[in-house]
Amino acid sequence: MTYQYWDQKMETLPRSGLEAYQLAQLKKAVACALRTGFYRKRLHDAGIHGEEDIKTLADLRRIPFTTKHDLRSGFPFGFLSIPKENVVRLHASSGTTGTPTTIYFNKEDIRRWTSFVARSIYATGCNSADVFQNMITYGLFTGGLGFHYGGEEVGMLVIPSGAGNTARQFKLMQDFGTTVVHATPSFLLHVEAKMREEGVTRESLRLKKAFAGAEPYSEDTRRRIENLLNIDVYNSYGLSEMNGPGVAFECQCKNGLHLWEDGFIPEIVNPDTLEPLPEGETGELVLTCLCREAAPILRYRTRDLSGFYTESCPCGRTHRRLRRITGRTDDMLIINGVNLFPSQIEEVIMSIKEAGNNYLIAVEKDGVMDRLTVKTEVNRDIFMDDTRPLNALRERIRKTLQASITINPRVELHESGSLPVSEGKAKRVLDTRPKDV
Repeated sequence: MTYQYWDQKMETLPRSGLEAYQLAQLKKAVACALRTGFYRKRLHDAGIHGEEDIKTLADLRRIPFTTKHDLRSGFPFGFLSIPKENVVRLHASSGTTGTPTTIYFNKEDIRRWTSFVARSIYATGCNSADVFQNMITYGLFTGGLGFHYGGEEVGMLVIPSGAGNTARQFKLMQDFGTTVVHATPSFLLHVEAKMREEGVTRESLRLKKAFAGAEPYSEDTRRRIENLLNIDVYNSYGLSEMNGPGVAFECQCKNGLHLWEDGFIPEIVNPDTLEPLPEGETGELVLTCLCREAAPILRYRTRDLSGFYTESCPCGRTHRRLRRITGRTDDMLIINGVNLFPSQIEEVIMSIKEAGNNYLIAVEKDGVMDRLTVKTEVNRDIFMDDTRPLNALRERIRKTLQASITINPRVELHESGSLPVSEGKAKRVLDTRPKDV
């Protein structure tokens, strides 16, 4: 296979050269951070008064961690390091607590972010001959404009279709010959289901690739989307605190996410002790942003669980590769004392061909005990009034789940298309237990 590089020199830089570049950028990031109301005191307390106090990459560990709570407590301008008149854009995450996390960009920050997204897109084999339909939410969410600018930088024809309205999505695909789309994995599964309803044939589409992100999903889900739509699906990773998309991306090899280390310093730590973990072990991903002047963020606890691959990638890129994000530390469910992640349930559902594309995990109290119910749609070819095969399928899913998560769940089978579908990030868990229990 012939691999293409957006910035071959940087993407294949030897480890020593990459670390020297990171150190120089870390010094600049610390200098920017010292101009913010939040970091000035925190870094001074850690004995860091200027970039000259950062002598090696090991000095990164002198810097305290930053959390989402810190970002919210600094709202709106506590993390701003430049005059407001030099800011050209802001993005914000959804504020479920009432206070969002807000990130600012100057013109150079936007240029660097765009370059990282373009590098990511180009690594999958895309080029200016492609037509790119961006089926993700625009606005304050970073996924829309982030991918839009990156696609334009590559030279693709970008269709800013936004999320939802599958009938219109199909019309755009057919009219303009869309070859690449960006969407959440749950929406891609929904698109396949709607194709039959709308009478859209695969032959009428020129679709070749999809970028899937914004929510964790399993390898079985990727394979299901690829098989149903007959396309290549590439995993992407980003978060608004680190610009958005363009933090890490799969190349054509599809064996891990290349984390662009010239823009971000990654660490994997034990989420309980916050101590670094040996290379290859799974833990919480911590990121330091090296590519944004307006709102620097140092050692940010992402809460995302991953680890590094230890072997090199056949594509020749030297930046470390992340394993697929398996979930978030704050997504973990504790059911009658047993810890589990929604991704474990998804792996089982998507591995069973008779199961449909949509599911819901319901957790409630049953007396003093927790009760776990897994609701899954069934394949549209299965007749819901044929009780014997349905009962057999329900029991097979239950036993497979029990073997995987060590909990005996209830399993409900639902007709295809009957469970609610979200046009944005999928809402897979409904936990109605009292919060003080």
